[in-house]
Amino acid sequence: MPTVQIADAQAVTRALAHATTAASHAPSIHNTQPWRWRARGDHLELFLDESRSLAVSDPDHRLAILSCGAALHHALVSLAADGRHATVTRLPDKAEPTHLATVCADAGIPVEASAIRHLQTIALRHTDRRPVQSAAIDAQKLGSIAAAAESQNTSLHVLRPRQIFDLASATDRAQKIESEDEAWQAEMNYWTGDDRTLGTGIPDTIVAREASQTTEPGREFGHPGKMAIADTHHRTAVFAILYGPGDDDLDWLRAGEALSAAWLKATELGLSVVPLSATIEVTATREAVRQLLSGLGHPYLVLRFGLTDADTAGPPASPRLPVERTVLQL
Repeated sequence: MPTVQIADAQAVTRALAHATTAASHAPSIHNTQPWRWRARGDHLELFLDESRSLAVSDPDHRLAILSCGAALHHALVSLAADGRHATVTRLPDKAEPTHLATVCADAGIPVEASAIRHLQTIALRHTDRRPVQSAAIDAQKLGSIAAAAESQNTSLHVLRPRQIFDLASATDRAQKIESEDEAWQAEMNYWTGDDRTLGTGIPDTIVAREASQTTEPGREFGHPGKMAIADTHHRTAVFAILYGPGDDDLDWLRAGEALSAAWLKATELGLSVVPLSATIEVTATREAVRQLLSGLGHPYLVLRFGLTDADTAGPPASPRLPVERTVLQL
């Protein structure tokens, strides 16, 4: 084999390794990180790892597939920053529904500044559940975030003030239904609390000690955490619904890619993002959220946007599994 081909093959191998490392930082439902990668020569295969899915909260694996979509987008961002064009085949094997995508690293491409910026943002992105700052969010920033989502064939509907009360009602109902379900409580207890030294789940350090005084309730984790929050209201927070035309696995995968794209753009614009999945997990309240879209499509996730506090770093990022736990080399 010519020396040039060997060098290029080695460069591709390094780029794919970088891609799976970047993907490991993607957001996921309850930080379950339900993805599994298989490296084969010049391509990566993405699978849903059902052992890290939520049987009670997410029995149809919708949110797990969305999480894998976010990991897929993170991997593509890394490849672009490495100067590699990628061809993606989504849901390539109907006989294997857990095989969500195949990514082939093609020829080299020029590295754009935006690709480097997105890759750097991956390391900065995290969930900050603290109340938002008092300043309002510029409409132009929201437009840029919506455009980032739309680049992944998914849309973002910003809720009007009166719709936030309907969302709050649906959220309260969803959390009441879940909190009265013993199986849900057991699942939540498994994935949250303590110091989470195993690399998955939500540690108490990023769970609030008490509920904040807000119209839209935050996520109910079943117990108080260690993160202190100010006694303020979400008067300037913006709530939006990530939605699309369909409700099949491909739609949820693309929704995850859109979540990643929108979240990275929001972080670059100085905004915090909190995903709110409770209303999506319960069938009745998912339909209530769909009604807020006035027939535009199917809801995938509710998002809260707010201005970040530039004077504090905020809570720590969630723990991560070692890459070798999620990547199989062949």
